[in-house]
Amino acid sequence: MPEETLNVLALLAFAALAAGYVDAVVGGGGLIQLPALLLFLPGAAPVQILATNKLASVFGTSISAATYYRRVGPDPKTFIPLMILAFIGSAMGAGVASHLPSEVFEPIVLVALILVGAWVVFKPSLGEATALKYHGHRHLIGAMIVGFAVGFYDGALGPGTGSFLVIGLVGLLGYSFLEASAKAKMANVATNLAALVVFIPQGAVLWKTGLVMGVCNLVGGYLGARTAVAKGAGFVRVFFIVVVVGFIIRLGGSVLGLW
Repeated sequence: MPEETLNVLALLAFAALAAGYVDAVVGGGGLIQLPALLLFLPGAAPVQILATNKLASVFGTSISAATYYRRVGPDPKTFIPLMILAFIGSAMGAGVASHLPSEVFEPIVLVALILVGAWVVFKPSLGEATALKYHGHRHLIGAMIVGFAVGFYDGALGPGTGSFLVIGLVGLLGYSFLEASAKAKMANVATNLAALVVFIPQGAVLWKTGLVMGVCNLVGGYLGARTAVAKGAGFVRVFFIVVVVGFIIRLGGSVLGLW
């Protein structure tokens, strides 16, 4: 078991606060939280890092989802099926998490992020307002596909899940960035819970660390969701671009062996 000193817990708590804020606005809190866990708990097994990250994250995603629900009012006919398929996908991804090295995912995710970032930058009108591309069953099927695919990725690896959910809902279905963020948080709650259903029976969660980080993640999630709702889709779009660029730098350096 890794040793969690007071200093380590304080640093992880600060990282969780920042991660909760970022994740609530546009997703990608794992860009901050997972590296912090890896850095400050070098003795932890990969599955412990993933499991503890999920425990901390579920606090922030729950409070930000509740805030978005009250202030944005996302349509349950879309977000409930999205949550169900995201839960199933995440549980399946968590089941294979200990068998698939991150090296399998990293180059694919890096290319996807570069394409997504370029798409958002060079199409300024994307996500400004909701203009649904499909209706009825086609819309529902699209949301379920996004939920399952991103849910599987979240269970297996995780960082950037919220950002992938947002861009899937914006780019494929036609939601504004604000509405997409609201629905993404609903799905993120489901993916985190599903992963914990798999990880907790394995004894993988570092409870003291996870609960301390969870409280801080909750505060960050609440502040981030309120900021996003107050400032609107334009703010979320800019924040999305900043997070994606940061994620590309971090993941690109990892793929190239720079860190």
